[in-house]
Amino acid sequence: MSALDIFFQQIINGLTLGIIYAMIALGYTMVYGIAQLINFAHGEIFMVGAYLGLTIYLAIQGFAFGPAGLVILVPLIFIFTMLGCSALGALVEQTAYRPLHNAPRLAPLITAIGVSFLLQNAVMLLYGPQDKYFPNLIPIHRFSFGAVTFTNLQMIIAAAALILMGLLNLVIMHTRTGKAMRALAEDRQAAYLMGIPVNRVITQTFVIGSAMAGAGGLMFGMYYNTINFHDGYLAGLKAFTAAVLGGIGNIPGALIGGILIGVLEGLGAGYLSSEWKNVFAFFILILILLFRPQGLLGTRVVKKL
Repeated sequence: MSALDIFFQQIINGLTLGIIYAMIALGYTMVYGIAQLINFAHGEIFMVGAYLGLTIYLAIQGFAFGPAGLVILVPLIFIFTMLGCSALGALVEQTAYRPLHNAPRLAPLITAIGVSFLLQNAVMLLYGPQDKYFPNLIPIHRFSFGAVTFTNLQMIIAAAALILMGLLNLVIMHTRTGKAMRALAEDRQAAYLMGIPVNRVITQTFVIGSAMAGAGGLMFGMYYNTINFHDGYLAGLKAFTAAVLGGIGNIPGALIGGILIGVLEGLGAGYLSSEWKNVFAFFILILILLFRPQGLLGTRVVKKL
């Protein structure tokens, strides 16, 4: 392959990975924007989504799904995975974070780390520490343009992510729940005084963010075909970096940040070494925190005295 072919191939691979990061980053940025909380257990909800998707597939694989039945099977797995992760997100918010709404900022952060380890070890005990094989839910077909190839699975992942992000945008911009979320993000105290049920809106934010992370976990399993209980840790940190890169609390920024992180990681793996690909996200995080801490689409907040 020529240098140009390698470039385009890594762009395609990086876009797919970046879309998955963006799905996780949306949860980080929504929760921070509305609840002013960094939910470091969010990466583990992504990991639970991968395992839950595998479990649902194993539970229903005995039914007679032919090739045409995949049109029903795959959306069903997505729906049940997202519902399960939504319930987990609501449970985490109500049991671990809600009692700490008025606590010092450090307390929820420590709790988030504790919940992260709890979910990791719970999955390890249930499924074992070994990698789990994630079957091909969709027959893979490759398409080539010269030396550059992509698969129908990459196209399906991109299409599914765009549909889910479009639905999220509709919820945020055109529903009462979305209006309440935007009001809470703008001024929590004023929203409370106007009668907005703050606790319920925060729970709904966790539910929606966890559903997106669960879908991302299922996409991750389908794309890589192996999952491990440690997957959420590193993917969560990269998604958090994507949220910071785009501007924490900014939903379009999370999408842009996720794609940029994925593309840069893909280019680094293609031109330098795959062993160093995990370095790029954290190098970018350092640069962003040094030179533009508000992120690409964030705005600097000036406190008036």
